[in-house]
Amino acid sequence: MSRCWLTGASSGIGAALALCLLEQGHQVALGGRQASSLQALAERFAGQTLMAVGDISEAPQVAQIAASIEHHWGALDLVILNAGTCEYLEPGHFDPALVERVMRTNLLGLCHCIQAALPLLRRGQRPHLVVMGSSVSWLALPRAGAYGASKAAVRYLVESLRIDLITEGIDVTLVSPGFVDTPLTRRNDFAMPQMWSAERAARHIAARLAQRPLEINFPGLFTCVLRLLGALPVRWRLKLGQRMARREQG
Repeated sequence: MSRCWLTGASSGIGAALALCLLEQGHQVALGGRQASSLQALAERFAGQTLMAVGDISEAPQVAQIAASIEHHWGALDLVILNAGTCEYLEPGHFDPALVERVMRTNLLGLCHCIQAALPLLRRGQRPHLVVMGSSVSWLALPRAGAYGASKAAVRYLVESLRIDLITEGIDVTLVSPGFVDTPLTRRNDFAMPQMWSAERAARHIAARLAQRPLEINFPGLFTCVLRLLGALPVRWRLKLGQRMARREQG
């Protein structure tokens, strides 16, 4: 079974995915900001878990996590970088500090984790890097400039990195979910079509990891529609965005 580092394991998709992996018999380094949110899972699967507590936006803390994993396991076979955040830009109140916060976690934090993980993956067995993106990267949505920009950057980063890592035998998968019922999405004040539970999303991801696909997208119909809409001419996409913005305001 794999030695896995999973970030964002304290809630949402990450918590559900941690349970799936542990029930499958994998060893999992449970990542999160607070040890208390991971304690129950760590105690239930005491022989299979490591605590990987820290803020991924802080490079020294990520380095400490990697050092602990190296000390206990020596290498990693699977890395799932799932941690992320979301904040919305309100019309008429552009906030660079908000954009910076989102980017610091979703992009720079991801980069800190990749830097720390790659040396451990290079020593692993059939190494596999999995990164959580978002279907929002296919179509610009109202108020989602900060989150969408971070996930668009993640997509480009992952697709470029994949080209470099294929020669090293490291497989790279990008996960692009639609709406999933998590503590973050529960704060949303707009309609979220075809929403999946975190447990369903986690099972869907876990069932496909062994196949090492380039991408895991879900729900199928929703993500397909977003990709098609994202391919429309720019002016059409603008009109579509305006209609969605009016619907949100109404």
